Amino acid sequence: MRKGTRYPYLTAAPNLAVILARYAQDDPTLVAGILHDVVEDCVRDGYTAEMLNRRVGDKFGESVLSTVLAVIERRYDDEGIELSHHERKDDLLDRLAHADDRARWIAAADHLQSGGTLLADLRRTDFPEAVWSRFTSGRQATIQWYRRLHDRLAEVGFRFPIMEELHDVVRSLERYAGEETRSG
Repeated sequence: MRKGTRYPYLTAAPNLAVILARYAQDDPTLVAGILHDVVEDCVRDGYTAEMLNRRVGDKFGESVLSTVLAVIERRYDDEGIELSHHERKDDLLDRLAHADDRARWIAAADHLQSGGTLLADLRRTDFPEAVWSRFTSGRQATIQWYRRLHDRLAEVGFRFPIMEELHDVVRSLERYAGEETRSG
């Protein structure tokens, strides 16, 4: 199950793949998109670069693995120092500035999918704080994260139609949170 939901863990990957396919992304991008959550969990659980290369690189190719690694939140920096929650987010934004468009497509599609799911959950509940409690950083920081990711992609020149959709989701989250604040 996805944290705090009734959605099976594996629903995010095919939904992300559908978004990427809708925008005519190639097979390696779809594969990297499907794998990125699982690899992110493996990194969190302490998999080394060698282990990931054996399990992902050998099976799907170095290109897919490097795309996945460009778009996941790392647990440790290049010197092996553990990153805080906030540092992991900043690190990802920094790496997206230097990533290729495949990684950027995955980041945009991932946040479009997760942001859309978040909006749907908020619209279905009478208890929005129960939805927000799933997020380590809370409501405001979560919404700011979606805004920061969108803005970073725009800053680095990622200008594709998916950005309009992502922008709409970010604006909807911002509006929804504003309405919650005023009514709550």
